[in-house]
Amino acid sequence: MIERSLPTQIITPKERVIGAHRLSRVLAALMHFARTKPLGALGGFFVVLVLFLAIFAEAVAPYDYNKRNLRSRLKPPSLSNYMGTDSLGRDVFSRIVYGARVSVSVGFGGIGLGTLLATMIGITSGYFGGRFDILFQRVVDAWQAFPWLVILLSIMAIFQPGLLTLILGIGILSAASNSRIIRSATLAIKENQYVEASRAIGAGHFRIILIYILPNVFAPIIIVATIGLGFAILAESALSFLGFGVPPPYPSWGEMLSGTARTYMDRAPWLAVWPGVAISVAVFGFNMLGDALRDVLDPRLRGR
Repeated sequence: MIERSLPTQIITPKERVIGAHRLSRVLAALMHFARTKPLGALGGFFVVLVLFLAIFAEAVAPYDYNKRNLRSRLKPPSLSNYMGTDSLGRDVFSRIVYGARVSVSVGFGGIGLGTLLATMIGITSGYFGGRFDILFQRVVDAWQAFPWLVILLSIMAIFQPGLLTLILGIGILSAASNSRIIRSATLAIKENQYVEASRAIGAGHFRIILIYILPNVFAPIIIVATIGLGFAILAESALSFLGFGVPPPYPSWGEMLSGTARTYMDRAPWLAVWPGVAISVAVFGFNMLGDALRDVLDPRLRGR
């Protein structure tokens, strides 16, 4: 019986040259971005760091986030506990690392849902206009009139507090303000001649939105999503600080700031310092990266 070997893919020298050329172009673009937007590059580094900690938390954290050792409670930072221990003897550094997973999950999940809703509302409202646009914008105005913390607390009070509820609340909250930006971009794009030409040859509304409107508003969508990630992390920390976040014992940066951190502030200040630093670094990273992407992707700001 003759065995047939599977055909192997052979990479030609030409394909290697093309791949190396593409890699060099990507590296050159990253170096140019780092030179022209140093704060944006620093923010991107912090974002990558937070994502790395969230994905590889088990490998980075030296201890389990809920491992208790009452003999080592309230120990200052040392070689065995890089950021000290809390009132139950749990390693603060390990809890900071695992807390990044909550912040990243809530941030990307909430902003992803909010951006999807904002894109649907903004494009349809700006494209169709008329009474449809007026109705949607009055609803958005009423939604934005309420303080964001009151809305989130109401959602968390109605539903059971948890990760999915946080994502739902932040997503609904961020959709209102972001839809205004996407609507403004849609109003400017739909007046272009190529949209009128496609409508003249019989293209339907769905085809025009999918092929001509959506690709041209993709840059504002990326910008509002990146900037909104910092707000989402800050909102999750505020809710966790008030006790409406992810239920214990899973760590959250906002939850670590409340409770024992306030009780032992004078005796163990590292309990409040390190979670505050983590929140500041994450919010700073996403905000600076979002501002840099706005300058790069916005045609009106490229010349600066």
